[in-house]
Amino acid sequence: MRALYAAKLGGDMPLSNLELGDRPQPQPGPGEVRVRVLAATLNHHDYWTLRGVVGYPITPPRILGCDAAGIVESYGGEAPDGAPSEGSEVVVYPVRACGECHGCLSGDFMLCRTFTMLSDGDREGSFADYVVVPASAVLPKPADLTFAQAAALGVTYLTAYRMLFKKARLRPGDSVLVQGASGGLSTAAIQLASRSGLHVIVSSRNADKLEYAKKIGARDVVLAGKDAAKAVIKLTGGDGVDAVIESVGEPTWGTSLRAVRQGGTVVVAGATGGPNPPADLSRIFWRQITIAGSTMGSPSEFAELVRFVELAGIKPAVDAEYRLEDAAKAFERMAAGELMGKLALTL
Repeated sequence: MRALYAAKLGGDMPLSNLELGDRPQPQPGPGEVRVRVLAATLNHHDYWTLRGVVGYPITPPRILGCDAAGIVESYGGEAPDGAPSEGSEVVVYPVRACGECHGCLSGDFMLCRTFTMLSDGDREGSFADYVVVPASAVLPKPADLTFAQAAALGVTYLTAYRMLFKKARLRPGDSVLVQGASGGLSTAAIQLASRSGLHVIVSSRNADKLEYAKKIGARDVVLAGKDAAKAVIKLTGGDGVDAVIESVGEPTWGTSLRAVRQGGTVVVAGATGGPNPPADLSRIFWRQITIAGSTMGSPSEFAELVRFVELAGIKPAVDAEYRLEDAAKAFERMAAGELMGKLALTL
């Protein structure tokens, strides 16, 4: 089968590690399903793998890709009760947990010590004609979404959903600051938050990206920088926002701590601009700010997300679609931050 894979890892030119070629077609075992992939979206995880930044040791060649949407091709044995039938259009849940550690047994699937995503550990990814996942990891694709839009739900929109509604526990009428205006996570957070009745404020240094944020649901926008927190506080009547969606890190951390209300929450799911900002502990304890880490989402949260997207009529923002043969161009755009939403590969 055709597949896009990392032929090697690391080096000064990580995109040179990317190759398109033939790889063995995966066979589903008991309790597994093989999906014919029709679309998958790029995530920073894919680029970090090419750079050699991996959470679990892997041996190249490794098929990349953390999410997918496609058609059920076959089950390994009998399909579980209630599973989508062969030929059904589905979206793939990308996380697998051990089911045995203290984290798994605590009731929060995402506290598993050894959870993996597609392309981690011994798992091949989804940038291929076929991918094999647990049979429980496929859900019916919302009929109104394209395959590219549905694929975006697997990593990025699930991450935003957990940040907004499970970690920050936001409810209609609450306010939220989204740091960043056009990347995959920020666009997902803007769309989900605005359609759930939140007052969405977005920050960016780029005026065009702020205008885009308003088009997809932001009520207010502010220029990132030293005066951003003051602008946010003014927009919220002097209180600050109930929560901040933070994935940038060092460049925006000071604003996040100053813009959140007393007793509010800053939810962190990344640090693309740098992982070690000043902690400002006095502000955190004096204003009783909660700092909540967040990663991906559980199977039940994924099911909730898919249902919410369907009921709310949300169309995940896909900037552009590329063929596998043109994947390097997509990776270059993602690495440069030159996107408005998600970038998809179509097969």
